Parts: sequence; C-alpha cells; structure tokens
Amino acid sequence: MTNTAKSRSTISATNPAANPSAHSAAVELPRPLLSRQADSSLIEQIVQLVTSRIDDKLLRTGARMPSIRQFSYEHGVSRFTVVEAYDRLVAGGLLESRRGSGFYVRDRAPMLALRKSGTTRPSAASSQQLDVVWLVRNMFRQLPAEKMPGVGSLPNEWLDGDLVGNALRSVSRQNQNMLLQYGTPQGFLPLRQQLQLKMAELEISATPDQIVTTSGVTQALDLVARHYIQPGDTIFVDDPAWFLMFGSFAMLGAKVVGIPRLSDGPDISKLAELAALHRPKLFVINSVLHNPTSTSLSAAKAFQVLKIAEQYNFMIVEDDIYCDMHPGTSVQAATRIAALDQLNRVIYLGGFSKTLAANLRVGFIATSHEIARHLSDRKMLTALTTTEVTERVVYKVLSEGHYRKHSDRLRSKLDAIRDKTARQMERIGARINFNSPAGMFLWTDLGCDTNLLTEKAMAEGYLLAPGSLFSPSQLPSTNMRFNVAAMGDPGLLRFLERSIALIRSKA
Repeated sequence: MTNTAKSRSTISATNPAANPSAHSAAVELPRPLLSRQADSSLIEQIVQLVTSRIDDKLLRTGARMPSIRQFSYEHGVSRFTVVEAYDRLVAGGLLESRRGSGFYVRDRAPMLALRKSGTTRPSAASSQQLDVVWLVRNMFRQLPAEKMPGVGSLPNEWLDGDLVGNALRSVSRQNQNMLLQYGTPQGFLPLRQQLQLKMAELEISATPDQIVTTSGVTQALDLVARHYIQPGDTIFVDDPAWFLMFGSFAMLGAKVVGIPRLSDGPDISKLAELAALHRPKLFVINSVLHNPTSTSLSAAKAFQVLKIAEQYNFMIVEDDIYCDMHPGTSVQAATRIAALDQLNRVIYLGGFSKTLAANLRVGFIATSHEIARHLSDRKMLTALTTTEVTERVVYKVLSEGHYRKHSDRLRSKLDAIRDKTARQMERIGARINFNSPAGMFLWTDLGCDTNLLTEKAMAEGYLLAPGSLFSPSQLPSTNMRFNVAAMGDPGLLRFLERSIALIRSKA
C-alpha cells in the first residue's frame, strides 16, 4: 500500500438493525498489510483477515463493513478483488449484503446450528458452545502470560523447565526400545505405584490396579462420562464450574444441571431438591480449590454430598486437579469425598498439568477395581494407550522427591501475590466473591456485563474469562475469573478500571 497512514481501516461498531439508514460512527481496527508476495492470493488474504476478526469478536454481529470503494482505496487493491472477497464471505455465511446499504457481519449462530444439526433453528447448546470454543481457541495463542489473565494455567516462568527437561533427558537415555513401542493400557506401572503412595498421603486407599492413567483430567472426565452416560441422562456440575466439560457432556446427549457453589461447597438443599427431580447419573465436583472460586469443601459438606449421592444413587466424580496448590495444613484443611468413601461411590481424578507442565498431559483416575478395568478397556478402544514417555517423566519427578519442593515453591509464590492482587482489584471497584487462602484464582464481581468487557479486552490484546462461560446456563454475568499469576501487566488494571466505568455508565 502506498500510503502507510491508510494501514488502518474503519469499520462500523454500531448495530444497523436498530437504524438501517443511519450512517454509523466508526472505530479503527489495526489491519495487517496485504502482500502480493504472499503464498495466498489477495482475495484469500482479505477473506482470512475478515474471518479472523469475526472469530476474535473484534467485528461483532451487525457491524457495517467498509464499502467496496473504501476498502479498495485503503488497502491498495482493485475493486474486483474486494467484490470477490466479499462475495466469498457472504457465501461462507460471515457477511450479508443489504441492497443499497452495504455489507454487514452476519449472525453466525443459526448457520453453525444448521450445519451441525440439520435444523433451521439454533439450539441453546450450540449457541452456548460458540463462546466456550472462542475462549479455548484463544487460550492457545502465543501471547505473553501477563496478557492472558483469563487462562487457567500458570505462566511458564512459574514452572520448572529444568526439572521437566532433566527428567526427560534421563528417560531418553534409558532403553531406546521403550521410546518406539506402545505403553500399557492401564498406564506405566511404576507411576501407578507412586500414585498409590501420593493418594495414601490424602488418606485415600487405592492399589495400582485401581488406577488408570489418562491424557490429563480432560480425558479422564470424558472416559468416565462415556462409561456412565446415555443420551438424555443428567450430569450435575458445580455452578460456576470449569466450562470445557459443559460442551463435552452435551455432545454425549447429557443434560447438564448446575448446583450453586457456596463458600464451603455446594448448596446442599438445592442439591437434594434437584437430585430428587432429575435423578442424575454423575455429580462432577471440585472439592479442593474449586475452579473458578478457589474455595474448598468443608468436612460437613463432604459428608452431606456423599449421603445425598447414596440416597439418590448417583456417582461422585471428584476432580482434584488443583490438589498440590493447597497447603493441606490443619489451619486450611481440605476434605476429599474420596477419603470418606474410599472409592466406592466416588471416582477420583488427578493430574499434573497445572503444576508441572500442561504439555505433559499426564492425569489419572482412581476408582474401584471393577470400574478401573472397564475404564482401562474403554481407554484402549478409544485411544489405545497413553504416552509412556511422559508418564515416565512424571514418575521420575515424583519418585526422586523433587515434586514436593517444586509444589512448595509454587504455593509460596501464589501466597505472596494473592492478597495484593485482591486489594488492587477492590481498589478499581471489583468485589471479591470469596476470599480463599490458597489457589490461583480470584472470582470477582465487576458490576458490569463481563461479556462486553471481554470483547473490549480482546481488542486491546488481553484475554479475559467472563463469568457466563462458567455456568451451564451461559447467561450474561457480572462475574469474572482472574488468574493472580497472570496479572503482571501494569496496563491491565488501568484498562479494567476505565472499561468497567464505561460499561457501567452505559448500562
């Protein structure tokens, strides 16, 4: 393009549906320059450019696109090129053409629902999944950690790359044939033996035959759900809870029902009421350092949950992925339902992606002998085996005693910044819903629509996690989850304070 000042193009930010004839105000969005030397054609580059902006929600439904003449002038391409690109975007369901008015960003939910279900009306589940997929996709962007306070993992610099790297190098020097063959369906036996010891420290008794390794807790949840759930069955989850499982369970045909989470665990009266009504097959719960509130289950609540599960005959799936971020002291005691039940009605899940390395993808299921055998067979039929190389790496870290010290360091670092971050958030007008003495998350009430705030943040280069994603209902929320380890950008709090005030003033 000949004029570098034209490297920013204007796109309408208002919704013309309210006033189609209005010549709306415009915002400026930074645009990368189109290149005639690129492998793809100019037409393909324009299509990709607009598609990425829509996917990232920088172009919202109803936004007016630049006219063909304007786009052609600002980007230094022919009008024919713009016409062809716009036509392709219309054909792909991304834009719509309005005679005499121009091109507008189209609502994609009906199109996606149509492609998935063959119907003309989008289901609630399909429209809900779009936001979850958006956040998950953006989680894998290579952004600096301080730009991603909405993610659920610790920054790389908090973890111990040398610890993992040294263990990996040591494993690679062992029998080379081990690197070339499958592992065993139930998982690397020495690791399962080590996990037996780890669980004994939590007062949960399990033999290695009761443990099945998985590719993270995500696969563990999927295996358990597939074993128990038939289309139409009900699964209970905390509300709020880890959002990824909502879509996963819905794809199995399950009805996902949220149980309100309080400071010491689920709302027991609501749990009993809904259990009598829905007769669920499973209740998936974070007992310790619940995501997103960082609260932990009290002993009294753990006993009551188990009693209701026995009364209404459902299984409890206890997701303890944040286990090692909790100090486990008598002052801050944490109760596992599995310790009360000893794996009769409770299926216990754990893993190391949050504390060692997300890329290792080593998790595990501990349950009764019979269920472990069934889950091992299901794992073998769906994914053969998990990767023994990574399981050997985790075994080496655990067995040599390094992991305990590493976990201690992580907890100390979190303790050093948690209260300070909470006070900073309160100074900009946020209310901390639960003051947890441990964990990596702050669950805050910002007093404004956090979906709107998230969209504004993406335009500024920040990835946030709005509260709507953490509820099965996916309704608009004023709540938001923040990762205290990813709040180091000095401009983040200024952005939040400014944007929260702006959204509140327009409410």
